[in-house]
Amino acid sequence: MAVTARKVGRPGARRAVTPARDVLQLVDGRLKLAVVADTHSHPHPRCAERLRAEAPSAILHAGDIGELTVLDELAEIAPLFAVRGNIDTRAAGIPDARTLEVREGERRLLTLVLLHIAVYGPKLRAEAAALARAEDAALVVCGHSHVPFLGRDRGIAIFNPGSVGPRRFTLPILYGVIDIARDRVEIRHVDCETGARWTP
Repeated sequence: MAVTARKVGRPGARRAVTPARDVLQLVDGRLKLAVVADTHSHPHPRCAERLRAEAPSAILHAGDIGELTVLDELAEIAPLFAVRGNIDTRAAGIPDARTLEVREGERRLLTLVLLHIAVYGPKLRAEAAALARAEDAALVVCGHSHVPFLGRDRGIAIFNPGSVGPRRFTLPILYGVIDIARDRVEIRHVDCETGARWTP
């Protein structure tokens, strides 16, 4: 979490982001990632309990963290990989983007890019798609909209877990789970209030 992404380009121009890079290994043929976003300093009171029950191998935070103590609490549950959101002005040590490569030994099973802002509606923004292609990523994980989403654009899977922070309008309070095995990847939303699988 302490690796800082490097921005390149001329001042005032849209700058390319060089993501922080991490490698995660399957253990006993499996890896479970819990995914949260948009905590805005106040994750749901049952968030920590729900995440502990998932027993994830790691937790991903897709930005708009708010108070950085949120990250300390999540890191007590499992190793944590976070990116900075548009409200995270005091989080200088947190990268704007991360690439996570999931491996079993030397074999690469999945590469994902973790960003805060990556979509416009159901479509990948051009810069997010370009980054995913540059990183050879099959999956983009993002936050920002608070709207849960699982889809595909430009041949790249997109997952927004929704928000686990304060409710916006009538949107549900959700987190995500990405289960990775040697031969499959399963992605789902979970209702933070009930613990049940959520579907639209």
